[in-house]
Amino acid sequence: MASRKDIAIAVIIIFSFVITVAFFAMMFVGTFSDDGEVSFGGLGPKVAVIDVIGTIDSSESVVKQLKKWGKSTGIKVIVLHIDSPGGAVAPTQEIYNEILRVRYEDGKKVIASMSSVAASGGYYIACAADKIMANPGTLVGSIGVIIQFYTAGKLMEKIGIEVEKVKSGELKDIGSLDRRMTEKERQMLTAAVMDTYEQFVEAVVSGRSLDKGSVYALADGSIFSGRQAQRNGLVDTLGGFEDAVRYAVDLVGLKGEPRIVKESKPKQGWLDLLGSTLGNLEEMTELSPDGPKVLYFY
Repeated sequence: MASRKDIAIAVIIIFSFVITVAFFAMMFVGTFSDDGEVSFGGLGPKVAVIDVIGTIDSSESVVKQLKKWGKSTGIKVIVLHIDSPGGAVAPTQEIYNEILRVRYEDGKKVIASMSSVAASGGYYIACAADKIMANPGTLVGSIGVIIQFYTAGKLMEKIGIEVEKVKSGELKDIGSLDRRMTEKERQMLTAAVMDTYEQFVEAVVSGRSLDKGSVYALADGSIFSGRQAQRNGLVDTLGGFEDAVRYAVDLVGLKGEPRIVKESKPKQGWLDLLGSTLGNLEEMTELSPDGPKVLYFY
């Protein structure tokens, strides 16, 4: 029969083993910190990763993360992981501007890492980064702007549906479902599209240090593979996400196996999941019939 001393030693050994395992699990599997970050990887320098996945219809989450990591003293470099066909103009520009602010005001380096697709607005925000990395097969580009909406005037006429309107001006009901555009409306929308297009071109010129003529030659909505994009000066180098993380560490002169940190996500209840599903269904339609939307969209 074991003595009390033997039992005490066994308990100490087991306790020490559990603590050791828990420590390494926290370091290498991931752990939540007080400021709401979750980390993955080794014991080396931290690399903040921000995911930009899917259609860009809001800037709130990405801008919030950029502000957080920009102010964090433990973060020297941020990897923007992009897998997006673009989206609405305003949130795209808000993310773009915040990346520039983080770089120039907070002094952080930002690397854009492109996954399957970084087109239109997805490419626009990448142009604000210090460096851009794409996979050889990433779909890159689609530099341009689009407005589109549905009309169903003929169908409505056939089934006897009419729309009554009282409007303050000739152009107030532009994009109405019940009729086609007038020539004056087309001219107005074209002017808005081309002005927004020029803003996109200027962002590429500034971010990629290319002359405007060469950007115009690429900015007709064309899609390029990552390798083609590199040849055209639209990306700096080729590689996957892990390559981008290591590249980011080297860029700021840090040593060691990088440790990826992300902002932790709150647990979702069934109502959150339902809302998310409905939101995804809305994204799949690309546009609502409510009226025209200016989009950086592939």
